[in-house]
Amino acid sequence: MATLLIVDDELSMRQFLTHLFQREGYSIRVAENGRRALEMVRQQPVDVIISDVRMPDIGGIDLLRAIKDLHPQTEVIMMTAFANEETAREAVKLGAFNFIYKPFDNELLKVIVQRAVQKIADEREKEALQVENEALIKGQRAKGQLGNIIGRSDRMQSVYQMIETVAAVQSTVLITGESGTGKELVARAIHDLSPRAQKPFVSVNCGAFTETLLESELFGYVKGSFTGANTNRKGLFEAADQGTIFLDEIGEMSAAMQVKLLRVLQERKVRPVGAHEEMLVNTRVIAATNRDLSAMTKDGSFREDLYYRISVIPMELPPLRERGQDISELAEHFIGKYCLQTGRNIQISGAAMRLLEAYSWPGNVRELEHTIERAVALERTEMIQPERLPEQVTNYSQSRVSSELQLPEEGINLTAHLDQLEKTYVLEALRRTDGNQTNAAELLRMSVRSLRHLLDKHGIRGLTAQMRDERRQTETTPRRRANDPFPRRRIEDLDDPSEDSGQAASAGDRP
Repeated sequence: MATLLIVDDELSMRQFLTHLFQREGYSIRVAENGRRALEMVRQQPVDVIISDVRMPDIGGIDLLRAIKDLHPQTEVIMMTAFANEETAREAVKLGAFNFIYKPFDNELLKVIVQRAVQKIADEREKEALQVENEALIKGQRAKGQLGNIIGRSDRMQSVYQMIETVAAVQSTVLITGESGTGKELVARAIHDLSPRAQKPFVSVNCGAFTETLLESELFGYVKGSFTGANTNRKGLFEAADQGTIFLDEIGEMSAAMQVKLLRVLQERKVRPVGAHEEMLVNTRVIAATNRDLSAMTKDGSFREDLYYRISVIPMELPPLRERGQDISELAEHFIGKYCLQTGRNIQISGAAMRLLEAYSWPGNVRELEHTIERAVALERTEMIQPERLPEQVTNYSQSRVSSELQLPEEGINLTAHLDQLEKTYVLEALRRTDGNQTNAAELLRMSVRSLRHLLDKHGIRGLTAQMRDERRQTETTPRRRANDPFPRRRIEDLDDPSEDSGQAASAGDRP
């Protein structure tokens, strides 16, 4: 039940309004002047205030200003018997919900109050949903996921943070990444966390249609515009009005369609095929591609102005091979998904899981899901065995070992050789990550604590700080190779622990 505060220095008006709105089911409070009203609101806030403008002591405009400072969410309706446009403009500028003149139409005043109450209810619902969403996001992040996206790695935590950030704004987003990295899932998560979440999310693959069909899909058409157009059809931009449209594989769009899309993004208007008039649409655009649009603008296959229009906020998704920590969790998720579909209860053996973690996954998460679906379908026991995995997965590690390692005729000191191999991989991981221990540990599929143990074991703890220092120096000088993102160092140059014996570890290296 909404609470109304009626403020007027005339007793008859207070009594009339009290009777009018009590019959509508509102809880009524009354004050004979602005000072008394302000005291009452300080003690207990109200939803809506109906206040006269001219009153002794504190007038209606001063009361409005004080109420908005004290409780901005309270809606104030001003009324006066003296027509004064300047006062009305000032009241609206200060945040008055409405301004009416006496004598007023009773039904009109009821509608105005009802709208004010509805506005307050909508804002409270929005705040409640925001709190609920924040709690949901916090809970999901603790589980290493966001929406239907799964992953605890640092790379995915950065993606989650970006999703939450861009969901709050209305700018166009361009999601890039290899095929199978989950670009549509990210687009859906952005929509679901945005103020448009209750409105439609529409997805279209731009590479799946010819130019003419894509135009009809996106913008719609009118009856008789071409053979077979027997009725008017709404386009996807119009269907997603107030919501989000996801343009997947936008790099496959023809030059003519690029021009038409650019106009839609600039004007926020669409013209159905065969129509003479345009219609306004309020649709957020999220685009995605696995192609290098920046390079395509240089060779002329993609419009530069459209590229800048769709990439206001760029997001790049990491390939699965760069977030190896997530493979086991993703595999378990897909096993649960397909066990639920088939009514079975299957787990995965340690040997099979190690093969999954060692594979490079050129098809990314999509390839992993299809691999698990196949394994669940073929497995006849309660444990997925290595032989249920595709040959490219089971043979991957063996082929690498066969090509890279050979046992000498005279034999080998295996312990010393494995120690050296371990040290070599640790150094290479540090080189790739420029001395960042967290990222290096992720490459090696181990915890940061385990990596630090190996650094101490091989006497190379101080190298992480040295690498960062050298990186800072190289940032002020030209790189040796334009296409090399980091200065290259030879493993043998890093192999002498004596260089670092007196060097203190940086804050990031402390256990």
